[in-house]
Amino acid sequence: MMQNVHLAPETDEDDLYSGYNDYNPIYDIEELENDAAFQQAVRTSHGRRPPSKTSLASSIGRPMTGAIQDGVTRPMTAVRAAGFTKAALRGSAFDPLGQSRGPAPPLEAKKKDSPEEKIKQLEKEVNELVEESCIASSCGDLKLALEKAKDAGRKERVLVRQREQVTTPENINLDLTYSVLFNLASQYSVNEMYAEALNTYQVIVKNKMFSNAGILKMNMGNIYLKQRNYSKAIKFYRMALDQVPSVNKQMRIKIMQNIGVTFIQAGQYSDAINSYEHIMSMAPNLKAGYNLTICYFAVGDREKMKKAFQKLIAVPLEIDEDKYISPSDDPHTNLVTEAIKNDHLRQMERERKAMAEKYIMTSAKLIAPVIETSFAAGYDWCVEVVKASQYVELANDLEINKAVTYLRQKDYNQAVEILKMLEKKDSRVKSAAATNLSALYYMGKDFAQASSYADIAVNSDRYNPAALTNKGNTVFANGDYEKAAEFYKEALRNDSSCTEALYNIGLTYEKLNRLDEALDCFLKLHAILRNSAEVLYQIANIYELMENPSQAIEWLMQVVSVVPTDPQVLSKLGELYDHEGDKSQAFQYYYESYRYFPCNIEVIEWLGAYYIDTQFWEKAIQYFERASLIQPTQVKWQLMVASCFRRSGNYQKALDTYKDTHRKFPENVECLRFLVRLCTDLGLKDAQEYARKLKRLEKMKEIREQRIKSGRDGSGGSRGKREGSASGDSGQNYSASSKGERLSARLRALPGTNEPYESSSNKEIDASYVDPLGPQIERPKTAAKKRIDEDDFADEELGDDLLPE
Repeated sequence: MMQNVHLAPETDEDDLYSGYNDYNPIYDIEELENDAAFQQAVRTSHGRRPPSKTSLASSIGRPMTGAIQDGVTRPMTAVRAAGFTKAALRGSAFDPLGQSRGPAPPLEAKKKDSPEEKIKQLEKEVNELVEESCIASSCGDLKLALEKAKDAGRKERVLVRQREQVTTPENINLDLTYSVLFNLASQYSVNEMYAEALNTYQVIVKNKMFSNAGILKMNMGNIYLKQRNYSKAIKFYRMALDQVPSVNKQMRIKIMQNIGVTFIQAGQYSDAINSYEHIMSMAPNLKAGYNLTICYFAVGDREKMKKAFQKLIAVPLEIDEDKYISPSDDPHTNLVTEAIKNDHLRQMERERKAMAEKYIMTSAKLIAPVIETSFAAGYDWCVEVVKASQYVELANDLEINKAVTYLRQKDYNQAVEILKMLEKKDSRVKSAAATNLSALYYMGKDFAQASSYADIAVNSDRYNPAALTNKGNTVFANGDYEKAAEFYKEALRNDSSCTEALYNIGLTYEKLNRLDEALDCFLKLHAILRNSAEVLYQIANIYELMENPSQAIEWLMQVVSVVPTDPQVLSKLGELYDHEGDKSQAFQYYYESYRYFPCNIEVIEWLGAYYIDTQFWEKAIQYFERASLIQPTQVKWQLMVASCFRRSGNYQKALDTYKDTHRKFPENVECLRFLVRLCTDLGLKDAQEYARKLKRLEKMKEIREQRIKSGRDGSGGSRGKREGSASGDSGQNYSASSKGERLSARLRALPGTNEPYESSSNKEIDASYVDPLGPQIERPKTAAKKRIDEDDFADEELGDDLLPE
């Protein structure tokens, strides 16, 4: 048993309690007097710090003996039993997360009146003003946008001054300053305050602290272009071009286009050609090709025109039409295709294609008459070029334009021939050709052919508003207004912007006496065509038919503001004011109408009657003399001239005028009556001769009337009545319903009582003289104009002494 017991050697015997009193040498305080760092700390302010009421840390960071740390008293020695102490549990619960300490103290509040806070608040206000200015400008309120931009500029300057006082100039927000100045310059420009805009742009451009500000010289060039200062515009465009790096090709091309446009407006087509040729060689586009064609047309270079047109045709559209066609019956693919058929990208592509077609068609119509010996050959060349390009469908449109050109040259046969050839094409072209043929026959008053071709156009394309409008026109011409209105309505349903159909349906309602509906149509049309004189006149006409002259005058005033020299509108205004009793305004507009068109008989009649009414006989004479020049076969104007001479006291001139009238119209009874009367009062021997002529004419007239009466009684048939007055004898027939043969009622009421020879008698005249007209009956007088007949002069000029007893 003992053999298994091994005793430990004495040399290797370990003390089980050794090491408990060992400690780290840094805690040895006996060597502190020799510690240089400690002695230095004692001599400095660190050593003179007041002791804390709580535990104090030594220079080596050791807690003070006996100090309470984390609720536990530090033991007096390093020897302590393992486990928990009673002091740690005395008066405290177990809280390892320190939740019993309560919430953290609040953060220190920032002072609102500090300079930094004021600067930040002011900077925020400036940004808000700039945003409000941009929003107002986009909404069209340019005045408010400018005011906001000015306020932003003022506050930004205050901000800069405050920031300079607080911080160094390097801390100034240059981006904010740039945005404020740029917005202010833009608002000045859109408000057409070009001088202020240029000054603001100069402030930005001259400041070296703004990087890439030189590109704004392009905006300055735009302003000079608006001011038609072409030399400065080109200068600034070129300066901006120098500021753009060569890698930014798109911006450089746009500036080059502006330079070309400026050269065109300045008439320097050779320089513009150089710019556009450079653009077409670097990055061809539709606008540059179109402008290049125009420039070559301006200089008259036929070959270069052809080359420019070919370059325009060759510009790629970069539109893939195949992606809108579903290649398979896959429902998912078809759904995607339907979704993208009318999205924003597709709409943009349609606009681009429409613009390209517009440029090509305009260029072809411009150069076709000059590139060949005839415009027909020029159109043929353009058609061949278009057929060989990606715009094949435009060839038929060019053929239609060729036909329209023949129409403008009055060569209707060639136009009809071309349109009939196009009638054999596809449905779209067939409808367009038939529509033009219908309009052509309608203007030629061949309503049957117009209706036939309108039917062809409608059958080829039921949704063609022009074809439906033409069909409605043919029905309207035949008097079927209700059916015409249906065609016009269908045209409007297919195209709500068809102004022709809307205008015609208004006329149709007017014919049907549905004035309220007609007024609604024309008011809608006025909302679309704000400055259309025809629409404004129709609205005024409807109000006149509705017996609302004040509204009619108001709308006619708008017509005058659009076309101030239209004599018909001015005369209509004069007529309305005359009906309202405002003679001064009526005279003003009648006189303006006469000034622009001095051949309107109605206006001349009114002005002559106005001066007779106001007893300005000399002024009335010039109007009646002009009327006699316009209608030399009507005796009434010369009789009025003679009457004005007599009333003004110039009897010799009146006698000469009567004699001249008698030589031109020897069978006019009224003229002979005035000659007998005037020669008698003047004591001339010619009175008896004129009296014999008058007697002979009256006997001839009686015999003629008896023959007419006996012929009617004998035959019982209806024969046309002849005019009872001497004007009928002279071959003049004045219809009371004819608008051109009516005069104002004032001419029928000329004064005849205060004449200087009223007391003269007819004793020297043969007693057998009888007035063939008999007693005059007072005729109704209306506000409308009435005609001047020769019998009017008989009762108003001679007085009562020549009436039968």
